[in-house]
Amino acid sequence: MKVICFGDSNTYGYDPRGYFGGRYDADSRWVDILAAETGWAISNMGQNGQEIPTSAPPFPADTDLLIVMLGTNDLLQGRSPEHTTERLERFLSGVPLERSKILLIAPSPVALGAWVPSPQLIDGSHTFARCCKALAERLGVRFADAGKWDIPLAYDGVHFTEQGHKAFAAGLLEELK
Repeated sequence: MKVICFGDSNTYGYDPRGYFGGRYDADSRWVDILAAETGWAISNMGQNGQEIPTSAPPFPADTDLLIVMLGTNDLLQGRSPEHTTERLERFLSGVPLERSKILLIAPSPVALGAWVPSPQLIDGSHTFARCCKALAERLGVRFADAGKWDIPLAYDGVHFTEQGHKAFAAGLLEELK
């Protein structure tokens, strides 16, 4: 099975502990854990700082599953959950794959931390998860809510810890069954 994981730094596997922000080892990144557990050929298209693009990249037509988790950086840049959802809808509407091959994941809600100074951002991330669920229903794509997977976040309130990546992978594997 050919899978593409398209997202931000939590898809990339960003390690916030280092000054220059490296990457967790492969055995600690959710995308690589998913590949190891399933045997699928997985392309990690996670990118640090990735906001929702204005248009979809040319995903290969033979993609069996496109996993999309975006929106956190848009919220951190001051966009409302509703505006972020509108951007996500434009993006997903431009993906030329069958709707059954797209899995939209609502990102894990942010928490108070070095990058999240206000409760409003936390509330916005919860609102965004609800918006993502409604969007997935409207577009007819698959949906999962990472907020239900109890993901430990780093000191910044945004990035998964190594344990967070493992919890995310476990939640996603359960969802994909």
